[in-house]
Amino acid sequence: SAVACVVVGAVSSTLRELYQQGKIKELPLLETEVLQVHAPPFVTKESVSSETKGQGHAPAFTRIQRRRSFIKKKRVRPGMANGEAAMGSDGGGGTTEDISVPKDLDLIALPQLCFPGGLQIASEQREDSYHYLVFTDVFGNRTHAVVVQYYRPIQDGGHQNGHRLSSKSSHLYTAYGICVISKYPYYNALRDCLSCLLSQLKPSWMGDFEERVKEFSAKLALVPIPPPGQLHVVFSLRPLQIGLPSREDKDRPAVDLDLHLPFLCFRPRQLLQIITSLLTEQRVVLFSCDWARLTLLAESLMLFIHPLVWQHPFVPVLSSQMLDFLMAPTAYLMGCHLHHYEEVAAETDDLILVNIDDGTVSSSSSDGVDLPDVPLAARECFLTRAEGLQMHYDLEVCHLGSSTDVNDLRAQRKQWQRKLNTHIQNITLELIVNIFREVHDHLNYEHRVFNSEEFFRSREPTDQPFFKKVLDTHIFHSFLRDRLNRKMDAFTRMELSTRTEAYRLKSMTESPRRPTMQELARKYTSPESQLSKRLGASLPNLGEEMLFSVLETFDRTLIGLKSPQKPVRCFKLPDFPPPLAYQCVQNYYQEMITLLDKAISGVASEDSSLLACYHYLRGFVNTVAGKRLDALEDFQNLYKTDTDVFPGELVNALVDSLQDGERAQANRRTEIKRLISRVKKDHERERACHDDEAVKRFQLPKKHMQLEDFVRHVQESGIVKDQGTIHRLFEALTVGQQKQVDPELFRVFYTFWKETEAEAQEVALPASVLEHLEANECVFKLSSSVKTSHGVGKIAMTQRRLFLLTVGRPGYVEVSKFRDIEEVKISSAPFLLLRIPSLKIKTTMRKETFEVNLKSEVDLWHLMVKEMWAGRKMADDHKDPQYMQQALTNALLMDAVVGCLQSQKAIFAATKLAHFDRMKLEVPMMVPKTTSETLKHKINPSLDLTSPQAVDVLLYTPGQLGVSSDSEGDGNPKLWCALSDGKVVVFDAASWSMQQSQVQVGSSRVNCMLGVDRQQVWIGSQNSVIYIISTRSMSCNKQLTDHRSEVTGLALGDPKVAYSCSAEGTVMAWDVSTLQVRKQFRLSCDRLQSVQLCSGTLWCCARDCIMEVWKNGTLHRKISLPEQLCGSPTAFSSFLLYQEKEQLWTACIDVGELCVWHHAELTKPFQRIQLPDCAGVTCLIKVKNQIWVGGRSSGKSRGKIYIVDTQRHTVEKELVAHTDCVQALCSAEDRYVLSGAAREDGKIAIWKVE
Repeated sequence: SAVACVVVGAVSSTLRELYQQGKIKELPLLETEVLQVHAPPFVTKESVSSETKGQGHAPAFTRIQRRRSFIKKKRVRPGMANGEAAMGSDGGGGTTEDISVPKDLDLIALPQLCFPGGLQIASEQREDSYHYLVFTDVFGNRTHAVVVQYYRPIQDGGHQNGHRLSSKSSHLYTAYGICVISKYPYYNALRDCLSCLLSQLKPSWMGDFEERVKEFSAKLALVPIPPPGQLHVVFSLRPLQIGLPSREDKDRPAVDLDLHLPFLCFRPRQLLQIITSLLTEQRVVLFSCDWARLTLLAESLMLFIHPLVWQHPFVPVLSSQMLDFLMAPTAYLMGCHLHHYEEVAAETDDLILVNIDDGTVSSSSSDGVDLPDVPLAARECFLTRAEGLQMHYDLEVCHLGSSTDVNDLRAQRKQWQRKLNTHIQNITLELIVNIFREVHDHLNYEHRVFNSEEFFRSREPTDQPFFKKVLDTHIFHSFLRDRLNRKMDAFTRMELSTRTEAYRLKSMTESPRRPTMQELARKYTSPESQLSKRLGASLPNLGEEMLFSVLETFDRTLIGLKSPQKPVRCFKLPDFPPPLAYQCVQNYYQEMITLLDKAISGVASEDSSLLACYHYLRGFVNTVAGKRLDALEDFQNLYKTDTDVFPGELVNALVDSLQDGERAQANRRTEIKRLISRVKKDHERERACHDDEAVKRFQLPKKHMQLEDFVRHVQESGIVKDQGTIHRLFEALTVGQQKQVDPELFRVFYTFWKETEAEAQEVALPASVLEHLEANECVFKLSSSVKTSHGVGKIAMTQRRLFLLTVGRPGYVEVSKFRDIEEVKISSAPFLLLRIPSLKIKTTMRKETFEVNLKSEVDLWHLMVKEMWAGRKMADDHKDPQYMQQALTNALLMDAVVGCLQSQKAIFAATKLAHFDRMKLEVPMMVPKTTSETLKHKINPSLDLTSPQAVDVLLYTPGQLGVSSDSEGDGNPKLWCALSDGKVVVFDAASWSMQQSQVQVGSSRVNCMLGVDRQQVWIGSQNSVIYIISTRSMSCNKQLTDHRSEVTGLALGDPKVAYSCSAEGTVMAWDVSTLQVRKQFRLSCDRLQSVQLCSGTLWCCARDCIMEVWKNGTLHRKISLPEQLCGSPTAFSSFLLYQEKEQLWTACIDVGELCVWHHAELTKPFQRIQLPDCAGVTCLIKVKNQIWVGGRSSGKSRGKIYIVDTQRHTVEKELVAHTDCVQALCSAEDRYVLSGAAREDGKIAIWKVE
């Protein structure tokens, strides 16, 4: 990572004067200047050919360069200079530069940063002293440096041109600063490199000083940066072995420092204060007597708040001349020497002063630190975890003997440190996840809106001061942008893996948020009995409700911290060549490539992430060695091993730098040609994407809204997402007037909705009432006090029932569960001389009618109860709980409409929302008995979307026994569901809760899915790519890009071979472990649409024929469409091989029959089975000895399933499955069948198999 080396020292003329003076009473501080700069390229091809002055390396640094800013030159072609490898361009960052001293590193400021306390002449030899620097350019890119100050005796004539002018030494010592600069934060590694350099410099004399430093810089320039992943790079600089750790993934920086240092300097509570001051963007100043601590602590803090990124000035070391930086008005994190503490505190207000040496955090304001506390649940969890850190290495090694090898000792310590660093990163990531976990619930992805008011309002009152400050920061804004882009980073991974089952189930219902009985019970009952004693003992006296949230947080994230550490592999570089000779350097690269070839051939094909690291590294070395096409081939291999580490920018730069000859060669190699066009496309798409990345805060509308604007505003407000519901709400609010909603009406409606939500939070139900209700019930509506046939009280509505909350001694009287209602009507009860409107509810559970004198509220309650009753009935009939949720939303919207219209037409307006009640009147929704008995449950995969999507493909993957839940992923069976545009939703098939709301595979329609070896799911897309998802991590990090047109079918041969086919007729056989194509051939047919393997031959189904093909691609037999169908415009839609009976079953797109053929006799079908009321078949599957057929009926486009008996060839059952065509069928271990429907319906039905 060292990309430049700068030597700084005292000005020569001053040293000469000092030497001549002899004895000095007071040792002065000297002015410093840059003495040498060594930056790549160290050798170039050109310098060899022209043999400039007989040396094969770049000319030395001149005096003029010392004075000016060091500006980078643009690179013409990559790979000519060996400087590219400079531990400094792993291609993730800017590779378009040649001289790798960072753009805005001003050499004028460098001397004072190398000697931040000034250069002091000494009268005796001093210890070498190291410290660390960070530079930030105008674009926010950081560059890192390690500086060593070491002392040597002043010699006569100073260091005139590096030649000693006299052998007489003086008794005065001057310091030299050697500064190694890199784009990567390899602090420990660079410190070790400098230690090795000093061990060589000390015995030598000044004459070869410059040569040695130059050679040292050139060696470091040969070291490649390890790719993200589990591969570290190790090299030898005598006497030490030095290791460069890799980044864990593309989004994280490498960690090469000791992350427990802040825990040794501060107590966990103080650390939380410092983290809070960063999250709230304060002006923070670090102080220490030790310059090295400043940067190490500042960098650790940056890692603690990851993936949030500090966006402000970051200068951990300020020299004494730079203290005016602290007057800057913006947020910043800076550091300076402890002896400036009083001066800084007195000069500037509102600073957070962090004294590293004392472990204190204070404020420069007279009234002390005004920092809000971190939210309680997250805070308590962090404090408990921090107590458990094992930070003392001595305890770790007290049972071991003393090793005599320094490198063994270092390796042992490194391994311990790595483990501790991982633990600390997990704890700090967990803190960030616990603070911001619920942001997700207040985001609207479609319109890129964050409802900040709503989020803030739903925080605990004690946590609100913290969020009040955080929500407006830059750091939080860019975090929001990543969430809205659905970035799969460390935060998302931990947040997903630690979601509770309760949270998943809650997110399955789109109901408006209200506290459940369980949450209310926590509020009003004592939780002592349920407390975890161990944790409870360590907590302060919290309110009970808070205790629960702390405990839940603690349990929930425990799983997130157990993630096992991946084993680390090291790639040892060959010994360095003479680094200033061009030919030697080229040979060195070749030697590295040979070693990498050997490493690649030794890796098991299952270990694809390690293979990816080696390919990346070899691609990188090939780039630097000028072998661009080989490099591109290596990067192409990342698609099959791990696309997550694909270095887009590097490959893009590489493609741009191809010469004409190379381009012509690339065009002849299909893999590379495809990679080039793909990289260009991706690059263009990325550039286009950056424009619409803004995050909006929800705001009430300011102008009149027509339907489209109204839909957007309601969705942004978070009240309801579903377009159909919003259209009905628009009708209701615009009854009898012009079709637009004015902003004032919207404001009143929104306010009413929010107030009703807030009132529900305040409902206080005594324990005697709570015990009658279920844990997840919520009270959604309370009437005013009314007289009823069972005493006086308030009528309460939950999602399941109506009950009377009696006044006086609060008690519970059940009115009715919605499913038990028989009749609801309005009548009037006599009261003195008046008639008072009342509501009569007749139920199956009670003889007498329940009567409530609801007076003016009666019409609204009448509408609401009828809608809830109709919704309950639909939900029961269709076994689809979402109908109930929708009815509840409708009822609450009616309430809000009546509340905000306050006029004669309010009730009429509310009837527009009585969706299910109207459906009940219009079409009697009778579900046939057979359908009802076979149907188990329905789920809605489009819940997170604004309108239903078609279910294109379904796949069930069985569970894995013995997979513990704390390893990545769980062992439960899963249902994979492909929706439009490459969205895949994953359900846990044990509880049918949504496990992953979407895995994105490209942006085209998915055509087929296949479970392979229980570890991966292959997904064939319309964009001709096969995406591979790991079932453990649920992420898609491999792609097979060999097909030329849309992938239409996938099938498994033996466990080691998979087959795929694409529309234009190509069939490929894949080696599952290496992902290489074993064989491919092309069939001539009209749109090849699926492939299956049956006793050694492949069966391929196209629109116009079905072919049996030998594995080498030779056609064996072919079936054309049955004669009677040849004239009509139809085509095969699917086929099924029934091996036990040696039969083939076929179905056509728009014919309501099945044809059954004998394997031996394929000239015509021996049996044709008519499907009643069927207009076409889309899919067939075999379950036990039944064939399940999915299709559409000829009536109102309805999805039907036919169950056919394979013995008698008759239709056993006819199921009315969906309101739109059945698109997909799959079997869950022959116990259930799952069906998915087209867009009008968009649901998945789960059926019992007899």
